[in-house]
Amino acid sequence: MRRTGFPRARAGAPRGGARRPGDDLRSRTRSSSPFRDRGQAAIEYLGFLPVLLLVGLAGLQLGLAAYAAQQAGTAARAAARAATSDAEDAPSPEAAAAAAVSGWLDLGVEGGGGDGEFTATVRVEIPRVVPFWSFDPVEKSATMPYTPQEDEVP
Repeated sequence: MRRTGFPRARAGAPRGGARRPGDDLRSRTRSSSPFRDRGQAAIEYLGFLPVLLLVGLAGLQLGLAAYAAQQAGTAARAAARAATSDAEDAPSPEAAAAAAVSGWLDLGVEGGGGDGEFTATVRVEIPRVVPFWSFDPVEKSATMPYTPQEDEVP
């Protein structure tokens, strides 16, 4: 082979063997090891994981609070309906309220009547998911009209 005196062109270099501006800078700033940053994303994810779990548990806790409030309203209506029922085989207000809600909820039923109405008040404890975040129990009331039976009239 005969030498012409011109430098050989590298792969990816412009024709004529000319160097691009910044070639020396790029070659000096590249790390010597291409695996230097390996696993960085996993470490960042592990650092952010507790925050994600806390946000998820807070959302679950708020959902349980809303569910307990809805169940308390349902139980109050069922208790008032049972107390004002004319049927002889009608359940007690406490049994009707317990049958109307999920079995894993703790509830208390109070009721009283007067002036042709019966008011049932149901108190439901909100289950705790987040240990340091507690809610007061949910309390809902329902009032139903009724006609006193002849044996109840004073």
